[in-house]
Amino acid sequence: MEVPEGLRAALRPYQKAGLDWLQFLAAHGFGGVLADDMGLGKTAQTLAHIAMEEKEGRLTDPCLVVVPTSLVPNWVAEAQRFTPHLRVVVLHGLDRHEKLGDLDRAHIVVTTYGVVGRDVEVLKRRDWHMLILDEAQAIKNPDSKATRAVCALNARNRLCLSGTPVENNLDELWSLCSIAVPPLLGDRNGFRRQFRTPIEKHGDADRQRVLARRVRPFLLRRTKEEVASELPAKTEILEAVEPHAAQRDLYETIRLAMDKRVREEVARKGLARSHITLLDALLKLRQVCCDPRLVKLESARRRVAKGAASAKLERLLEMLPALLEDGRRILLFSQFTSMLDLIEPELERLAIPFVALTGETRDRETPVRRFQAGEVPLFLISLKAGGTGLNLTAADTVIHYDPWWNPAVEAQATDRAHRIGQDKPVFVYKLVTTGTVEERLVQLQERKRQLGEAVFDEAGGAERLLTAEDVDFLLAPIDA
Repeated sequence: MEVPEGLRAALRPYQKAGLDWLQFLAAHGFGGVLADDMGLGKTAQTLAHIAMEEKEGRLTDPCLVVVPTSLVPNWVAEAQRFTPHLRVVVLHGLDRHEKLGDLDRAHIVVTTYGVVGRDVEVLKRRDWHMLILDEAQAIKNPDSKATRAVCALNARNRLCLSGTPVENNLDELWSLCSIAVPPLLGDRNGFRRQFRTPIEKHGDADRQRVLARRVRPFLLRRTKEEVASELPAKTEILEAVEPHAAQRDLYETIRLAMDKRVREEVARKGLARSHITLLDALLKLRQVCCDPRLVKLESARRRVAKGAASAKLERLLEMLPALLEDGRRILLFSQFTSMLDLIEPELERLAIPFVALTGETRDRETPVRRFQAGEVPLFLISLKAGGTGLNLTAADTVIHYDPWWNPAVEAQATDRAHRIGQDKPVFVYKLVTTGTVEERLVQLQERKRQLGEAVFDEAGGAERLLTAEDVDFLLAPIDA
């Protein structure tokens, strides 16, 4: 297939092959399971597929994309990035029923598994061109409310996206195929009798080969090792995280107080001489984004006591097991050593082995040696202590927990893994809290590449780069 002109993405050869495969299945009325490794662009391939359907005039009804709640912002952002000509409607939140009238004009409707379970009676009243289930392992239990709900929807084509199509047993593969290609593996009891029991309990190689042949046309999986030659040396992935309601309320409370303080300081001293006050305001807002427990204010302590939790920490704890299951070796950076202190007990709870390096680490060689030797798969590093001077080529994944204002400093940290001697593609994940100062700094850096460095360098001439409009932009309300 020729890549549609409206697609703003240069598909790599394996992604182009994925598009060809999706189009081939759709042309013959089949669904499928796209099971590429995490980070290989399942979303981009799917959006290219939708764009092709739109270009050819087949998209007469919207595509329904069902995702875990944490991935709603990612899908919206990726659609805006790669297919800005396609109209996207989000059905999520208390106001979702007010948007039902917009569905007729939409190309893509993004919702969550929870919403589908609650609103299935509404959603099954209409036809969908395509039903797309991201992180489809979420419906591996065929008896769950979400699974029953998605099976009840009317869609001409069904596509499951999952980097882990089989996590624990073959029943999970049956669940995905029963949605994407219902007749393929028969009923559940028959599948267990013909395949699962002989393969899992008796090691029947013949049955395994039969199952592989039957599934092969409908399941496409590429690992990063297989397509490494087609990948750039470094792939950056923006992980958008939507804050919890209590976290949003705390952010807005602190933002209002800091906005008033900054404006009073600017009015009294001018923008150029208000640098320290602005930095303090940005610091506190960043801390709320990372974890409300970092903010040393009484108002924050009260909110934490009432249950204000970190959506970003929750997303990190979702990502890490999946990445480690894929065999990734991970560097996790944060500017805040206190944030690393909060992450450590969560890792211990999940039984994830790790080493750490902060400014207080006296013996730097031991954690580096243990990580490089493969004794542990995860390395927690404070940006100041480990952003430079380390060779950690055993890593193939870098996570920036909190975005750093200065892109060069962030790049230096990434280069602990992405450097001479690295023989694997490096995947860089940047966790950004949506609607907040974190997201605005990322956007602002696209317009003013020098801003990040100037904001944190007191001698860097921030007054020449930060305008009053920039300050308004950075300190804007979370919904602005």
